[in-house]
Amino acid sequence: MGELIVNNKDIVVPGEELAQGLDYLPSFGTYREENFIISARLGMVNIDGRTIKITPLTGRYSPKRGDTIIAKVIDVTFSGWRLETNCAYAAMLSVKDATSDFIARGADLTKYFDIGDYLVAKITNVTSQKLIDLTMKGPGLRKLIGGRVIKVNTNKVPRIIGKQGSMISMIKDATNCKIIVGQNGLAWINGDPQNEFIAVSTIKKIEEESHISGLTERVKEYLQEQTKNMNIPKPTTHEEHDDYRGE
Repeated sequence: MGELIVNNKDIVVPGEELAQGLDYLPSFGTYREENFIISARLGMVNIDGRTIKITPLTGRYSPKRGDTIIAKVIDVTFSGWRLETNCAYAAMLSVKDATSDFIARGADLTKYFDIGDYLVAKITNVTSQKLIDLTMKGPGLRKLIGGRVIKVNTNKVPRIIGKQGSMISMIKDATNCKIIVGQNGLAWINGDPQNEFIAVSTIKKIEEESHISGLTERVKEYLQEQTKNMNIPKPTTHEEHDDYRGE
């Protein structure tokens, strides 16, 4: 018979025993050693049926094909733009993947995107050497105008978004801010200064308390307190919602 040694949502450290016996299966962030499942990293236990995995509490973004990210232009070349992606590797956006316009060779590309601009882009390829290719062709992919960009813990992005976008929708509705959260741990918030501040502080609260049960209700109460609006509805999931885009 198998035996769980930890509980769901417990915080564990590398080397800690999670379960004994063969009834449970190791998944992300865990490994089997003889008759035990062991944690391979610092994180929160996630038990799904017989499967045990660890949700990391720390760690930098690891780029993946298909991710929608927020990236900053750091260089303009003759054939495109180089962007910072909030990880150890920069990305390239070629002219052909940036626009459908005809751009003559030698044209001034800063008329499209200049150094310091933030873009919402999608990763189309990541090579074995971690060379990242981006595209701007797709719904919601564009240059960001105004607002502020903040860094969030990449591993907390799913909690900030919520199931089918429910948590971020509650923040947007309460603050009347436009918010986009990239899978690379950058978030864009655009509204009046006071509401931007409330949105940022709410996101930081989710980061800090994501491992504690009852998060949704606490976030709702916090937003009610900060906005003085007691009619903020509890978040509901939506049938159609893109977790990393939308305003």
